[in-house]
Amino acid sequence: MELPIPRPNHDTQPYWDAARDDRLALQHCTACNKVQAVPRSFCGHCQSPDLVWRDSNCQGIIASFSIVQRGPTKAFKDYSPYVLALVDVSEGVRLMLNIVGDDRFEAQIGDPVEIIFEARGNDGFKMPQAKRSGVK
Repeated sequence: MELPIPRPNHDTQPYWDAARDDRLALQHCTACNKVQAVPRSFCGHCQSPDLVWRDSNCQGIIASFSIVQRGPTKAFKDYSPYVLALVDVSEGVRLMLNIVGDDRFEAQIGDPVEIIFEARGNDGFKMPQAKRSGVK
C-alpha cells in the first residue's frame, strides 16, 4: 500500500510546487517579518495578507523525535518503525518531518539535518524529509 499524499489547496500549492522541485519554500510576512511554517492566506502573527514565498536553505536541528513502532494507518505498516521528528529549520520555524537514511535510528536531539525530498506516487509529488548531516 502506498503512503498517502497531501491534497494541495490554494494556500499550500506553492509549497508543494517547490517541493516537487526539491526546494523548501516558506511564507514570509512583509508586514512583520515573521516566517510561518503552515501555509495560509494571512500571517499567523499579525494577520496581514502580505506574504511572499522564499526558499529555505534546507538546514535544521532535531528539537525532538520519536520512534514510531506502529503507524497510524495500514499504509504505514511496511514503513514501521520510522523516526518522526520536530526539526527547527534555520529560518526560525519548526517542522514535523521523518528522519530518513541508514542512520535514522541513531538520531539525537541537537543533531544537524538536511531537508531532502522523497518521491511519492507516480505524478512527481515529493515529500520533505530530514536526513542527518555532519554527525560523526
